[in-house]
Amino acid sequence: MTLKRANWPAGELLELEHDSRILRDNPLGDPHIRKLHVWLPPQYNSGKKRFPVMYDLVGYTGSGLSHTAWKNFDENVPERAARLIHAGKMAPTILVFPDCFTALGGNQYINSSAIGNYADYLTREIIPFVDGAVRTLASRDSRACFGKSSGGYGAIVHGMKYPQYWGAVANHSGDAYFDFVYRSDWPNTLNELAKYSLPARKAGAVNVAKTTQKLKPGMDDGRVKRFLDAFWAKSKPSGTEVMCLMNLAMAASYDPAPSAPNGFRLPFNLETGELIPARWKRWLAHDPIHMARTYRANLKSLRGIFIDCGWRDQYHIHYGSRILSRELAKLGIKHVYEEFGDNHSGIDYRMERSLPFLSRALKKTG
Repeated sequence: MTLKRANWPAGELLELEHDSRILRDNPLGDPHIRKLHVWLPPQYNSGKKRFPVMYDLVGYTGSGLSHTAWKNFDENVPERAARLIHAGKMAPTILVFPDCFTALGGNQYINSSAIGNYADYLTREIIPFVDGAVRTLASRDSRACFGKSSGGYGAIVHGMKYPQYWGAVANHSGDAYFDFVYRSDWPNTLNELAKYSLPARKAGAVNVAKTTQKLKPGMDDGRVKRFLDAFWAKSKPSGTEVMCLMNLAMAASYDPAPSAPNGFRLPFNLETGELIPARWKRWLAHDPIHMARTYRANLKSLRGIFIDCGWRDQYHIHYGSRILSRELAKLGIKHVYEEFGDNHSGIDYRMERSLPFLSRALKKTG
């Protein structure tokens, strides 16, 4: 495959810096001064016109800045947008690429006492900061967010909970149906955490009643903290370790507790792997398939909702996407749902569908 680079106007990429009050003193000690990229369409410098704006929420382990970097045999997001605008498939639009990376590998773009208030960071700080820095159409009807995976989850949840900020959302393969997406991988996470249990395991008889009696339901007995310290000290974590970190990041997102070790609770017994119903209930309260009914009025207020997923998604997210679409339809919430023959990886080309959709949904004038 040979990619012919653009022979049309490329627009301009700005690098801005924002000092966040909301992220200052966050529980993970992550930076509160962050860079964000803002892409201006080629038409931006031809007058004083204001433009609709779209926010790119990247997936787990990503940062918005990665979506503006050079890509081999492919386009980055600004290049794709420039081509779509040149072809008349979408209107000239400002794109924003916030950095929401954390020591836990990312977040779900929601508020968490264990990670930081990233929903507030986006809505209460980054949006007004960008509106003040460049000529956006500073109203919800001219503003959208989109993303894939954790970013897709963030987009649909922001549409549910923060419609005063967003006029339209696009959700590519966003986490949904947690019983499929997360639950099946927790045995692997428990095996990884078991490497850090004390005392070290020895072959022979085991008194399971005694070992489990010492565990407080949902609480770390020290192995999670030891895993995290070891992970952060590594220069090359394994794929299994990254997936373990991801499940801990989800626990910190969905069941934070300031009084718990590490600031969050765990949904499974560390020794037996048994589900802790009270803890899993907190996870399910954040599952979009269960949230839709609660937030149906907010979803109906949006100008556009786009959802898609590959029917070979290796994390089984297509099942949750189907349930979410069915629930939206039951509630009379207008949306577009599409599937395609691919998995979860390397699907940025699906922005060919979502960016024009969002552009059509947004108001182009103030």
